[in-house]
Amino acid sequence: MVIFLQETSNEIAFTEEFVDETTIHRYQVTRLWEQDPAFFLDNPALLPLAPLTQTDSPQALLAQVAQRVARIPDRDERQNIAGCTEILAGLRFEKDIIRQFFREDIMQESVIYQDILLQGNKQGEERVILRLLNRRFGEIDSSLISRIRGLSIEQLENLAEALLDFSELSDLVAWLEQK
Repeated sequence: MVIFLQETSNEIAFTEEFVDETTIHRYQVTRLWEQDPAFFLDNPALLPLAPLTQTDSPQALLAQVAQRVARIPDRDERQNIAGCTEILAGLRFEKDIIRQFFREDIMQESVIYQDILLQGNKQGEERVILRLLNRRFGEIDSSLISRIRGLSIEQLENLAEALLDFSELSDLVAWLEQK
């Protein structure tokens, strides 16, 4: 099964078979923009996909999805579904419209949202550290870059402080060996 989230006229979204020299694959294609939203609105696990389904009134559909999410009794489940819904709704709506219907604090408490933030913070830390190291020691070897990218956010923060004391690239290597 292949699911297309955003409306497109690309022929691949209307193809149900892949053929090459050695294999043929047949699959079912679901284009969300053609699907009845009722099916998605009736199942909490499918609510994140509901804003992408067929409708004449996208904002009314988003409001309906938000109401259904708000009625989920379990707080953790509600937060996670709200976070996923907001992320996928971003494929169709501007963030201001999404925020009209979903409280921002719910999304911020979602584990999905927290993971996205953590990854963004980690990438930012990596970028700054690599820029500082490149400026101080010239281009850094790709194996060292890979090792730096493998560090946790806490280790990256420690490296950011430690690199202020590095006088040679060998100091970085020694620091990484201790981790």
